[in-house]
Amino acid sequence: MKLNSPIIGFLIGLVGPFIGLLIMKYIWFRHDEMGDYINRLITSKDITFKVCSLSLLVNLAPFIFMNSKRYDHGARGVFIATMLYVVFIVLVRYVW
Repeated sequence: MKLNSPIIGFLIGLVGPFIGLLIMKYIWFRHDEMGDYINRLITSKDITFKVCSLSLLVNLAPFIFMNSKRYDHGARGVFIATMLYVVFIVLVRYVW
């Protein structure tokens, strides 16, 4: 697999926060069912902002890995996906 591709980095950057959401579910909301967790994310803007912001930290690992291996194009893809998530989180927090 060629990791030094911006498309591969972008796909990794898109999947990372979903993994982060699952991690946050099992850390903070371990006693809730998955449906209750998703419903809480949809209905509570404050919880959505916190959980989504922290789930972006998962993208830090592939970004640092690709940066240390000098996979600059792959790291750029992860960065672009993360910035798209940041724009979405800011819109959720302050606009909607």
